[in-house]
Amino acid sequence: MNESLISIIVPVYNAEQFLARCLESLINQTYRNLEIICVNDGSKDNSLKVLREYACKDTRLRVLDKENAGVSRARNAAMQLASGNFVMFVDADDWIELNTCEAALNAMRTYGSDIVMWSYMSETENRSSKKEIFEGLRIFDESEIKSLHRRFIGVVGSELAHPELADSLCPVWGKLYRREMVENIQFVDLNEIGTYEDGLFNIKAFEKANKAIYLPNYYYHYRKTNTGSVTSGYRERLYDQWQNLFGMMREYIDRSRLPDEYIEALNNRIALSILGLGLNIVSADRPLTWKRKEIAGILRQAQYREAYKKLDFHFFPAHWKLFYWCARVRFSAGVLGLLKVIQAIISR
Repeated sequence: MNESLISIIVPVYNAEQFLARCLESLINQTYRNLEIICVNDGSKDNSLKVLREYACKDTRLRVLDKENAGVSRARNAAMQLASGNFVMFVDADDWIELNTCEAALNAMRTYGSDIVMWSYMSETENRSSKKEIFEGLRIFDESEIKSLHRRFIGVVGSELAHPELADSLCPVWGKLYRREMVENIQFVDLNEIGTYEDGLFNIKAFEKANKAIYLPNYYYHYRKTNTGSVTSGYRERLYDQWQNLFGMMREYIDRSRLPDEYIEALNNRIALSILGLGLNIVSADRPLTWKRKEIAGILRQAQYREAYKKLDFHFFPAHWKLFYWCARVRFSAGVLGLLKVIQAIISR
């Protein structure tokens, strides 16, 4: 096993406050054959200083210093340098359990899988919450992995029972990839798509995979902050960026000649996206009349009208049925009111 090198990629931007804990969790892994590639993406704090101090202490850690260009380009730059047999991603304000690499590699060897996934802990200042994607150990063979692949486009059927968890599978962190699955995949610049760069990456990675394993262990610790989320401040271009994202997905479906279930999944993603777009609008420092007008404008768009016509309400819990019913009938005042409630809950 010692001949297998794991490349761990860490994009870093203004993470000085949390960076030491992240790096300590990497350099102290029980599995030692690692290369840790940290990309300082133009940090304005002391992140680069911290990185260089750790690089002096551990020669497995490499530091790439570059001008700020966003997380996607930082990861792409690191991928060009990575030489490992396996690839893992960790964000600079998060950390992992010390046996993560060993356990993930053992699972990959034992089951002959191409990708290993695991559960995580959501960490806030005062609370740790267990987050499971599936129940128990799951083995996804060549036929079952197709459902995982489709899920990165969107959820269908009973998966709609928890629309707030639709993208729980999306992050590239919490996974170990066989290098062949990802070496030619590029992360899309967030300036183009707004969010979901991880999801687009995984669509292509899982397309290539023949087998995946899910471990029900909480190896990853995700530090939950509002930085970069759709609730952290109004982003004027988000609607247009998400139209680009949906367009890329549709082009991929058409080019790959994927079955109708993928079209249904994308349709559901478009319908569910009013939640993220709405929270973005609610976060704007604008009058309520402006916010209602913006939401009404989205709901009048042809693709949203069509999406709600096809959205299956059967599996929704009552509160989500109410929210998406308001969207279906284009009751913008109702959507806005419920969004304000959701925002208040999230902000607790």
